[in-house]
Amino acid sequence: MSTQRPPSIDPQAAQRWQRMAPAPSPWLHEEVARRMEERLAWIKCQPDSWAHWEPVRGGLQAHALLAQRYPHAGCFVAEARKDKAQYAAKQIAKPWWRPTRWSAGATHFEMPGDGAVQMLWANMTLHMAADPQDVMAQWHRALAVDGFLMFSCLGPDTLQELRGLYQSLGWPAPSHEFTDMHDWGDMLGAAGFAEPVMDMERITLTFETPQRLLQELRGLGRNLQPQRFPGLRGRQWREQLHQGLERAPLQLTFEVIYGHAFKPAPRLTMRAETVLSLAQMRETLSQRKSF
Repeated sequence: MSTQRPPSIDPQAAQRWQRMAPAPSPWLHEEVARRMEERLAWIKCQPDSWAHWEPVRGGLQAHALLAQRYPHAGCFVAEARKDKAQYAAKQIAKPWWRPTRWSAGATHFEMPGDGAVQMLWANMTLHMAADPQDVMAQWHRALAVDGFLMFSCLGPDTLQELRGLYQSLGWPAPSHEFTDMHDWGDMLGAAGFAEPVMDMERITLTFETPQRLLQELRGLGRNLQPQRFPGLRGRQWREQLHQGLERAPLQLTFEVIYGHAFKPAPRLTMRAETVLSLAQMRETLSQRKSF
């Protein structure tokens, strides 16, 4: 596995995508979030505080499901851009007169501090990151020891119908390459996570017209491939695309990858001579007894 940035992603294009104005979460992202939320039933840990990473695109409707599952836990709504944090606040914040506002944990519309949360939720964001390992490092810092990560993203079989059409027409790829789930697992280990568990499923969406298919696709992301078309295309190109889509089944396949991992206690670095304080010695012995 390469430890470099994904070669098929243009960093400037990824930044432009991140700077785009907030918009309602796509249907597919909300559906994936709903399915991932169901997987939380398998996890016994009940966090006192959790982080919702980039919920504006990842699924704002899912926030209500998570808040219902952890009604007394505090939450950090983590959006790096101010406009998206404000948009999320308008969608998530409860009116003052609702009784649930007073019994629920506090919601902070800011990035979590180091070790601030016991669960970090990141839905359908990682495949659009120009530097995913840096994103994982941020997740790792935000989690407390023994906290856990839940994330999802798109896998390499995504848009296989559209890729085949573009290839048959001699066009550049319609999207950047998506990372395999085994490589994501390796990256999690390199970032300091433990016991990564990866899973995948395929979701196929069908459409009535090429126009509806392309409309849905635009809401999901952008083509970050460096070798994409360098400029705007005209009407003739659009008509050729529509005709090609009409000759094939009007459907798009999405490979959805789910990942789960824990943040373990840091290991001691052993040298020829290692000096420990009394407090460090007690903590080390206590950790050993717990295993």
